Amino acid sequence: MPRYKLIIEYDGGPYSGWQIQDNGATVQGALETAVKAICGEPVRVHGAGRTDAGVHALAQVAHCDIAKHFVPGRLRDGLNAHLRPHPIGVLSAEVVPDTFEARFSAKKRHYLYRIANRRANLALEIGHVWRLPRPLDSDAMHDAAQRLVGKHDFTTFRDTECQAKSPEKTLDQLDVVRDGDAVNIVTSARSFLHSQVRSMVGSLVWVGERRWSADDLAAALAARSRSACGPVAPPDGLYLVRVDY
Repeated sequence: MPRYKLIIEYDGGPYSGWQIQDNGATVQGALETAVKAICGEPVRVHGAGRTDAGVHALAQVAHCDIAKHFVPGRLRDGLNAHLRPHPIGVLSAEVVPDTFEARFSAKKRHYLYRIANRRANLALEIGHVWRLPRPLDSDAMHDAAQRLVGKHDFTTFRDTECQAKSPEKTLDQLDVVRDGDAVNIVTSARSFLHSQVRSMVGSLVWVGERRWSADDLAAALAARSRSACGPVAPPDGLYLVRVDY
């Protein structure tokens, strides 16, 4: 039975996240429905990252085992035909060894958080960026962000319903870059805790608004308490950009 690796992009706005739930549409559910339409039987589609409700992906990675052999290009096209009109696109499909696991074989995950730092309302990117009208000091945000890089107990930036066994994670990158009115926050790690990126972004925004200093952010991290976290950024601006293997 061949194993297929899929690269997928999606608009997370209409979905209750990646993972199938009892109530609400999910990305995983839409993909599994498309796979079943092609092969005629239920097939589990495993994702590299369980993105939350409203979070987008530029290159989510998934794998599935299908009894029927497909030319990878035809599998991609067939899935896309059955995914219409969902805002989900299968960018590529390829046959991989059965030892490949989309989630557990991943070596690093890369996320982007987009902020529109402008007074004007959004017209074209509603639901795809966080608009903040107050000026942000992106340099202060970047300097403070470096306090979070490395191996830490990220309990402060962890959702209370997170199911990870340990709050310790190693953050490899957390950069804040301004490009005109756009403030982009780029982060990477082998794995993240539930809502960790959005929690860090919200706290960094407080730094950018000069409510917090870099020392305040470091103190919040050291507190190891969810109550010490700043606001959690909305899902609109968060994208899973790439997964490394």
